[in-house]
Amino acid sequence: MILGYYFPSMLMVAPQNMRAILGFIFCFSFILPAVNILMFKIFGTISTYTMDSRRERIVPFVAISIIYVVMTLLFYFRLPFSSNFNNLMLLVTLLVVVGTLITFFYKVSIHSLGIWGSIGIIVPLNKAMEQSYLLWPTAGIIVAAGLVMSARLYLDAHTPRQVMVGGLVGFGIGFLGMIFLF
Repeated sequence: MILGYYFPSMLMVAPQNMRAILGFIFCFSFILPAVNILMFKIFGTISTYTMDSRRERIVPFVAISIIYVVMTLLFYFRLPFSSNFNNLMLLVTLLVVVGTLITFFYKVSIHSLGIWGSIGIIVPLNKAMEQSYLLWPTAGIIVAAGLVMSARLYLDAHTPRQVMVGGLVGFGIGFLGMIFLF
């Protein structure tokens, strides 16, 4: 949403298509995963919505990764809006899949990975723009990242190492993905 508002030329998507795209992404990236988690809870695959153990996270994360892969394939082959948008979807899907792969071996903070992935995506764009339109949104996302990481620690959902690993992996994938894909 931030890129669509502050840097629409990067996404190369017509403004009249932005609402439809956001609705589609909201369904695939929020509603389907939320229903997925609800179903896993109802059928006893997970004991709590917080999925406290690493082992309990594996099946739901694999299912969510599949949803993201399908969404990205749909954008690439059935709903081709623009190559930049498709590359951004590929990068977000890569963040989800790598988070899932790490979960097979280590309980990493997916919240930290996700928000630092968005920072890794937006930081190179600050340099790409001639105006400083993304400066304040970038600062806001960094503050939000601090709040998210603090909340994960305060809630005792993760150790400091799990939060930092998530942040470093997320930023690295987001930043390097922007450099290589764009």
